[in-house]
Amino acid sequence: MKKLVITAIVASFTSLGAFAQTSTTSPAPAPAPADANAPLPGANSFTEGQAKSRLEANGYTAIGELKKDDNGVWKGTATHGGQPVTVSVDYRGNITRH
Repeated sequence: MKKLVITAIVASFTSLGAFAQTSTTSPAPAPAPADANAPLPGANSFTEGQAKSRLEANGYTAIGELKKDDNGVWKGTATHGGQPVTVSVDYRGNITRH
């Protein structure tokens, strides 16, 4: 009987603790610093949609058509901070502005 009572008490406190927890959202992680030599040539396995998503995740909007050049680098236009920019996304995901 003691075990049953103790188990019930522990279960009650455990379930109450779940209600007392607050949820917080952590800020999005800062983008990794771009390689100083970016954009790096290489076999780029990103699709155009994935390159666009990477740009969007890093604050770029109004992303135009992206085209992969002979070095495997996606290039196109976008807006960042309200300013039009030319961007590149290399095979490592480095984003550079020109």
